[in-house]
Order: sequence, then structure tokens, then C-alpha cells
Amino acid sequence: MKKICILLLLFSYSVIQAKQIEVCNSCENSSIQKAIDAAENGDEIFIRKGVYKENDIEVNKEITLFGEEGTIIDGNNNGSVLHITANNFIIKNLKIINVGVSYTKDHAAIKVVRCKNFVIENVILDQIFFGILIEKSHHGKILKNKLSSTAKDEANSGNGIHIWHCSNMEVEGNEVFGMRDGIYFEFVTESKVHNNLSHNNIRYGLHFMFSNNDTYYNNVFKNNGAGVAVMFSKFIIMYQNKFLHNWGSASYGLLLKEIYDTQIYNNLFQENTIGIKGEGCTRINYKNNTFLRNGWAIKIAGACYTNIFEKNDFMHNSLDLAYNTKVNDNKFENNYWSEYTGYDLDNDGIGDVPYRPVKLFSYVVNKTPEALVMLRSLFVDIINFSEKVSPVFTPDDLMDKKPLMKKNNDSI
Repeated sequence: MKKICILLLLFSYSVIQAKQIEVCNSCENSSIQKAIDAAENGDEIFIRKGVYKENDIEVNKEITLFGEEGTIIDGNNNGSVLHITANNFIIKNLKIINVGVSYTKDHAAIKVVRCKNFVIENVILDQIFFGILIEKSHHGKILKNKLSSTAKDEANSGNGIHIWHCSNMEVEGNEVFGMRDGIYFEFVTESKVHNNLSHNNIRYGLHFMFSNNDTYYNNVFKNNGAGVAVMFSKFIIMYQNKFLHNWGSASYGLLLKEIYDTQIYNNLFQENTIGIKGEGCTRINYKNNTFLRNGWAIKIAGACYTNIFEKNDFMHNSLDLAYNTKVNDNKFENNYWSEYTGYDLDNDGIGDVPYRPVKLFSYVVNKTPEALVMLRSLFVDIINFSEKVSPVFTPDDLMDKKPLMKKNNDSI
């Protein structure tokens, strides 16, 4: 009982000691940096509405920094704006603009280095180089922020939410556009990316490198140079995402490169040049995904082994599957193919004739991309039929032996 009383007294003392410091043009603290310098751990800094032209603000205390509607911090295109090196901080309800551009330094609106247990929420970042840049930090939440810029090319632009060498991060409810990569993960583990909208970025909506045991779901990746790239990672779960309108000569909804032991299910790939492109992918389970009106639904390069494609819908794609090898170690079963012309005499919902998703013309286009101009010609129909009758160039064991007569996902 005595110990409990002491703990309550200490807690009460800490609450009493915490204070709120106001920042405004007529306040004792007219600059944000001055208010931070005057603060103690646990204090709140409340910024009154107005424009504050400050950059390279050092946040080295465990504080809450927030503003009222109309609060703008203008970095004046000179360096970073907030540079944070403290644990247990909260940044919310601010607008930050005009981050400096550098070809040698990663200037960011909010830069977090070696921190733990923090929240960045409801912040608007506009005309930025990097938006939120987090390095070697853990247990952070990036929630409901809006990040945008007017990037013209990869060389002079940065990423929206850039997380490097971190763990237990949560990126939720953000909108990112006009950046190089919308969201970038590198060496990030045990983290979640969900309910974000990443669109109209130059390179990727989400770029994932050397990051294991992560989950992303309920995101929309739309109109990017390419939707998502997941590379050199394992134990990833991807579900209920939408990959939409990622068009271009080398665009795809999802690029998988050197990926292992991953679950990909209940996603929508619609109107991408390539729905999924896989290189060096092993033990991937693709289930209940919908591929709708893509150029290629799936394009598989070499070294893709022991993958399972089950109960996916392939609907009205120009080419359902491209395969660049005659060796097949992957399983296709119980998928719906809109191009399937077989029959179901026993009415069990499964086609009585196996379906071969790899057409000879797909093989030709892999070798000679210029041949794509012949896609709708009679010649293409003839060579595809001849390969179907007697496979020579395509894997003779690559088939869906139990194709479905009706699609799995009735909501599309």
C-alpha cells in the first residue's frame, strides 16, 4: 500500500509539473525553437495560427508539439524543418511547407533520428523534398497525414514517408502524391502499412526493400509510375489492396523480386500494364485476387518456384500469363479465366477440360516486344490454337486442371 501511494504521489507531481507553452507573434515565445528551448520533458507547445518562417528546428525533448487551424511552418526552402532526436514525442495539427532541396543531404519536413514511442498525426506537408524521414527508430505511428509536392523527375525529388532501419512502425490513413516514392521501407521489420492512398508519384506508390515480417492492407496505389515494388524480403502479407491504372512502358501494379514465404490475397489489380511481375519468387501463395483489364495479368521471369495460384479471377486481360521458361514448378488450380471456352457437363462448377493460360503469342512477345502490335490479328489466333493443340514453346505441364466456370469475387 505504501508503494502504491508513493507511485501516485510521483505521478501527481509529474502531471503538476507539466505545462503548456504558447507560441505566437505577441507571446513571450515568438518562435518555435525558443519555446522548445524553454520546455521540459512532458510539456506541451501550442502554436497559435500564423506563418512561422523557421527551419532546422531542433526537438530534443519529450514534448507534444501542436497547432491550431491555420498554423504554418515555412521552411523557406532552406534545409529541414523539424529535426527530432527525443523519445515519446507527439507532432500533430500542423502544416509545414517549403523544404529545401539538396543533392547531398536528405532535407525533410520532419526528420526523426534514433527515437522511440512517438506519433506524427494530422500534419499537412506541402512543397517538400522528403516528407517524413525516419531513421533507426522504433514503435512509431504515422497517422492521417497529407504529403504532397510537385516532383518532376527522380533526381531532384524525395520520398513522402521514408523509413529506414526501423521496427514496429505503423503507417495508417495517409495520402501521398507528387513525390518520387509515396512510401519507402528499407530494413523495416514487424511493421504495418494500411488504409493509405498513394497516387501520382513518379516512381512507386510503395517501395519495399530488405524488410521482413511486415503487413500491408487496405491501401490504394493509383496512377503511379509503378504501383508497388517489394524486393529482397520475406514473410510479407499483402491483402485487400487496390493497384489501379499504373500504366507505362515498364509499369506494373506489383513487382516482386527475390521474395520468399509471402501471402498475397484479396487484392484488385485493375488496368495496369502488368498486374504482377515476379522475378526470383519462391513459396508465394496468391489467392482470391482479381486481375481485371490489365495488359498482362501476371508476368513471371526465371527462378520462381513452388508458388500457388488458387481461386483468382482473370478477367478480360490482354494476356493472362507470360512465362519465359519451359520449366514449371508452380501450381494453378481453381482459378476463373474469362478466356476459358471449356464446358462443365456434370455442373459441379469446374471445367471438364484443363485450361492453358500461357499463349504462344505471349511467348513471342517476351522474345520480341514489337510483335505486340499484332495482338488482335487473325495470325495470333492461329498460332495460339496450334500451340494449344501441340505445346512446343510453352510449358506443357502449366495448366489449370480445375478451372472455375464462375468468378470468385462477385463484387467486381
